[in-house]
Amino acid sequence: MLDRKGNIEMKQVGEYLLSIHEKQAFGVFTWISSKLNIRSSSVRIAFIYLSFITFGSPIFLYLIAAFVLKHKEYFKPVKKTRTIWEL
Repeated sequence: MLDRKGNIEMKQVGEYLLSIHEKQAFGVFTWISSKLNIRSSSVRIAFIYLSFITFGSPIFLYLIAAFVLKHKEYFKPVKKTRTIWEL
């Protein structure tokens, strides 16, 4: 919202930038955090620290996870239909 002087509040700017970031990201950290039931910011910080320690090698894992999440319907096992003999 605008204050009396017509300036935008910093809280809204932060929320706007966060929403842009969330839309542009692949959602890998959000997916991992929902599976592990922890905050996504904790996963992001752990990824950053791990990237510095291992000289950026987790970036390849991130890109693989992004690809798998984008095409996860192709990686799901195919459910077989039951025949009359299996009932």
